[in-house]
Amino acid sequence: MDIIIPSIKTSIFQGNTTPEKGKIVGYGAIIEGLKLPIPFPNVLSLITEKSKKYNTGDWNVFPASYQPEETLYKQLVFAIKYEGINLLLFKSLFNTIPKKDIQAILNIEPTGQYSRKIWFLYEWLQQEEIDVQVDLKKRKYIPLLDVNMQYAIEGQESVRQKITNNLPGTRDYCPLIFKTKKLEKHISANISGKKNTFLKSIHKDVLQRASSFLLLKDSKASFTIEGENPGNNRAMRWGKAIGQAGQKPLSVEELIRLQQIVIENSRFIDMGLRKKGGFVGAHDRTTGAPIPDHISAKAGDIEQLLKGLIATNEVLQDQSYDAVLAAANIAFGFVFIHPFIDGNGRLHRYIIHHVLAKKAYTQQGVIFPVSSSILDHIDDYKTVLESYSHPLLDYINWKETEDHNVEVTNNTINLYRYFDATKQAEFLYDCVEDTLERVIPEEVTYLQNYDAFKRYIDNHFEMPDKMVAILVRFLEQNNGVLSKRALAKEFSALKEKEIKDIEMNYKTIFLEV
Repeated sequence: MDIIIPSIKTSIFQGNTTPEKGKIVGYGAIIEGLKLPIPFPNVLSLITEKSKKYNTGDWNVFPASYQPEETLYKQLVFAIKYEGINLLLFKSLFNTIPKKDIQAILNIEPTGQYSRKIWFLYEWLQQEEIDVQVDLKKRKYIPLLDVNMQYAIEGQESVRQKITNNLPGTRDYCPLIFKTKKLEKHISANISGKKNTFLKSIHKDVLQRASSFLLLKDSKASFTIEGENPGNNRAMRWGKAIGQAGQKPLSVEELIRLQQIVIENSRFIDMGLRKKGGFVGAHDRTTGAPIPDHISAKAGDIEQLLKGLIATNEVLQDQSYDAVLAAANIAFGFVFIHPFIDGNGRLHRYIIHHVLAKKAYTQQGVIFPVSSSILDHIDDYKTVLESYSHPLLDYINWKETEDHNVEVTNNTINLYRYFDATKQAEFLYDCVEDTLERVIPEEVTYLQNYDAFKRYIDNHFEMPDKMVAILVRFLEQNNGVLSKRALAKEFSALKEKEIKDIEMNYKTIFLEV
């Protein structure tokens, strides 16, 4: 007998007003009906009395003709068909419902595609077989993920259920990304190809210098995001590491090596993988109690999560999976796990470079400064991190430790394995596009302008290169005009007409569009 899962009649759900009065169905109804200890999906389904079908971003709204029967199986069928695959829900469901009840619903329509998908997911997630009496010899293989709804790899065939497993990951780590208009627009724009065409038009000398500046720019921006202001040597050291992204395989040992480069002074930090709990947030000023914005994965889960993340990184080398989506999948998962006490943010942004380089998204020897664009959009960055972290806080049980840390007391590993990375992918693609269309061209244009200005100075003045650099810096700081201080000291030898000519040429080259 199937389990009853009623649709939820409401106009307000989880503190949010629905677009219209209606019934919550699909995954939302299942989570609420079974009180599953997981966050609700980013997009919920609502059945209304009207005949219009539409999407608001947070809601998929359906007319009454779409109303599923109020049983677990039919709600699951609706959800798979219209809401895609939600691995976190299925894992929580299989851990909550007795195996015999799952077996019973699989035998309702044993040859149906939705039963076969649920069957496959049970055995894949639980790593144990479930008995389904069915003959599938005449059935065709069907893809687990609907590629019109979610991004997938080419996949491998599972003979038992006649399912093509096109999940972009492994059992230990498999975030999923939904297809959206924004992501499809980014992917079809082929901005990487346009960038390579642009770079090929640039003189190799300028490109080589630009690459060095861009690495330093990315390094400094990555530190600034963390509220640090490193010296030039430290920034250059990390920039050099970024420049080597993609050359070595991603591994736990490699991540630990990179942490040692990021953390210059490790006297007060336990280096390597965390051995205690962790959180991002603040402490109460009076009591010192933790006030978390994000709670990291349990220390005991880190090795298994990183093992899964690294294995999934290999799966995503599949050429059918977009490079920027792969970078979002791996890099954001890493920072959510937060495996180190310090250095997680900078390593998270390094991983973006690593994945893009490994999948040959970045070519021509230029690793672009995506951290610079992230810094320019820091509020959006915080929002996209919190869109994952904040909903989880209601499902993570923790207590304060003696040293005012957090100790997680329930099982949370699946929250870091199976999440919806769509918002993170959209944000990263926005930053990648901004970097390729604004940040890199601005740096190249600046160097070309600098060279033109230096040629003018070389033709009219015998000025050492170091002094030209100082001259440009003074002019930049004062909107193309040399300050009285500069004229009284470094450039006191210049005549009045020479000063006017220098300022005019600087403005013509650098400031006039």
